[in-house]
Amino acid sequence: MLSHGCNNLIRKDIKALAAYHVPDSSGMIKLDAMENPFPLPDKLKASWLKRLGEVGLNRYPDADMHNLRKKIAAKDGLSADQLLLGNGSDEIIQMLLMAADAGACVSPAPTFVMYDLISRWLKRPVSTVPLEADFSLDSDKFLQLCAREKASIAFLACPNNPTGNMWSESSIRRIATGFRGLLIIDEAYLPFADRTHTDMIAPNVLILRTYSKLGWAGLRLGYLLGDVKTISELNKVRLPYNINSLTQASADFFLDHFDLFEKQAKEICGERERVGKALSAIDGIELFPSQANFLLLRIKNSDEVFEQLKQRNILIKNMNSHGGLLKNCLRITIGSREENGALLSALKEILA
Repeated sequence: MLSHGCNNLIRKDIKALAAYHVPDSSGMIKLDAMENPFPLPDKLKASWLKRLGEVGLNRYPDADMHNLRKKIAAKDGLSADQLLLGNGSDEIIQMLLMAADAGACVSPAPTFVMYDLISRWLKRPVSTVPLEADFSLDSDKFLQLCAREKASIAFLACPNNPTGNMWSESSIRRIATGFRGLLIIDEAYLPFADRTHTDMIAPNVLILRTYSKLGWAGLRLGYLLGDVKTISELNKVRLPYNINSLTQASADFFLDHFDLFEKQAKEICGERERVGKALSAIDGIELFPSQANFLLLRIKNSDEVFEQLKQRNILIKNMNSHGGLLKNCLRITIGSREENGALLSALKEILA
């Protein structure tokens, strides 16, 4: 057998990338990944497990998922043909970047890292527009960069991750009407925000969402809303059977109990306000406004604070290594009242 070594097996640009890192959270109060902290009520869990027991695992999943798509789309007054399902929103981002015409991908900076990372996997040029010091977005600068770089696709996370803020509706609308490529408005944090953008849907403007933040992170289910023809074209790069049978059955079941998850989202928003007020009262913390299920703060010695929280079995997200506007920043997911209380007590102790 001939041996060719490993030097030429993997692209050099892939070797130069760092893999997406998920830290071990065993035994920790987990406030790093924007998850819903509430477990399913026992009665609902039993009914769900009964439903899963009826799924035939010996058969492939429903490839078309028409009924599930219809059920999801109806909540926004849209048709099933205006919706595409993905294995989390990450897979949909990959589909979009695969299908878009040749040209750069443009996004603000800082924002969700997967827009940049998946673009690089696919050898698509990437350009970013730095946010202003207050994390606001200059729509004119955004459109100018899109034109200069001949962008064919752009992403706007509304609210933005990791900053948590929602850019002005006028800025988003100006970009939506002024950009000629595919514009994806990512509403991953819609359950905690005060505005949607479905009225901006057009042949080149799509809305991306996920159920992960709402409480279904383990299901890995995201969806894209858009113009019927655009969705039809994108569906051509969707892998067959990309949503497994257990996820399909679970989503169909949980959609019938959606009011529970909406109630939990309201509770998380209430906790976000309570925790925000408490953090603002601590000397040395600069807190930023959020319409997501997390808070971003800036603090001196952020690396040390992060490590001391870990020593107390509290895991948050350290953004300091990203530099720029995120220097000395920490991102804290809103957990349960008890988890948030433990975090606040630990921070006060560390900063005393």
